Amino acid sequence: MHTTGVKLLHHPVVGDLDLPFETFALPDGPSQFLLTYTAEPHSPSQDALNLLASWAATKDDIERSAATHTSQPADSGEAPD
Repeated sequence: MHTTGVKLLHHPVVGDLDLPFETFALPDGPSQFLLTYTAEPHSPSQDALNLLASWAATKDDIERSAATHTSQPADSGEAPD
């Protein structure tokens, strides 16, 4: 088992990503591991991940805004007490 290395992935929109990874054993069991992937600072992989993150944030912001507007009660025309 590799505990560190670089995973090469191909994303259909942003292309190739080179992501260093590290594996950490979890104390709850010998077969449980936490895998972390990061992008090197100022690398093309980091730029690609930032682009994907900006799209996700934009979509989430739009959905949150739409949910807020549709979940607010209609104005009944009555003045508050």
